[in-house]
Amino acid sequence: MPWIFSSAGRTTAPASSALSPGFHSGEPAPAVRLDAVSKVYGRGASAVHALRGVDLAIPRGSFTAVMGPSGSGKSTFLQCAAGLDRPSGGTVWLGDQELTALDETALTRMRRDRVGFVFQAYNLMPSLTVEQNITLPLRLAGRRADSDWLARITDQVGLTGRGGRRPAELSGGQQQRVALARALVTRPEVVFGDEPTGALDTMTAKEVLALLRRTVDDLGQTVVMVTHDPMAASFADAVLFLADGRIVDRMAAPTAERVADRMSRLGAWA
Repeated sequence: MPWIFSSAGRTTAPASSALSPGFHSGEPAPAVRLDAVSKVYGRGASAVHALRGVDLAIPRGSFTAVMGPSGSGKSTFLQCAAGLDRPSGGTVWLGDQELTALDETALTRMRRDRVGFVFQAYNLMPSLTVEQNITLPLRLAGRRADSDWLARITDQVGLTGRGGRRPAELSGGQQQRVALARALVTRPEVVFGDEPTGALDTMTAKEVLALLRRTVDDLGQTVVMVTHDPMAASFADAVLFLADGRIVDRMAAPTAERVADRMSRLGAWA
C-alpha cells in the first residue's frame, strides 16, 4: 500500500473507500490511519491550530520519517497518532482499532500492548538491569517474556551478553539500544520515535538508525519517527513534510541532501 495523505486541498491518490483515503476494503488495514485529524489548543483569538485536517495512511512494515519547521505540528502529529493525546476533530486508527473511540483505560492498555515508544531521553530505570528494563512493559501488564523473542531482539539490537548490566554501565548509544529493545518486546504494531537520536553523536546515531531500519527489514516492524535531522530521515522509506499543521509534501527514497534542500525551502533553518 502506498503512503496516502491529504492536506491543504491536495491528495496523492484518489479516495477510493469510505474507510480511509486510498484504503481498499480488500487490503489489510494500514498500520496507522488519520482521517481529517485536527488539533486546536486554546480558544478564541488565542487558539493555536497545531493540526489542520490531516488525512494519512501508513502501510505496515514501513519506515516513515516526519519532518517540518519548528511549530509545524510534528510533535502533535506523533502524540495524536500514537494515542498519547486526543485530536480536537477527526479519527485516528491503529490497524482496525479506532483510538478516538476508546476511553482512557482502554487507551492506556492499547498503548502498553500494541505500541512501542523510543524517545530522545532513554527513560531507563537506573536500579534495573538491562533485561529488567527491556521486559518492564510486560511485567507491568502481568505477562511473562517470551524467552526466544527476548533473545532475538536482544541480539538484533546488539545487547547479547549485557542483560545483567545497569544503565549507568552503558554508553548513550547502548542505553538507546535498550530503549529500542524495550519498545519491541511487546511485539507492537507500530514503534513511534520522537527524535530518538537527538542526544547521540553522529556515529552512534547512525548505528541506532541502522537498527531501526533492520527492525523494519528483518522483523517486519512499522516505524514512524519524528526528526529534525536530514541524515536520520534518509534511513526511512519515505519522508512526510509538515508545515502549519498540514502535510505539504512527501518524498520517497529520501537522501540527506534532498531532505535538507526541501527543509530549507520550508524555512526550517530560519
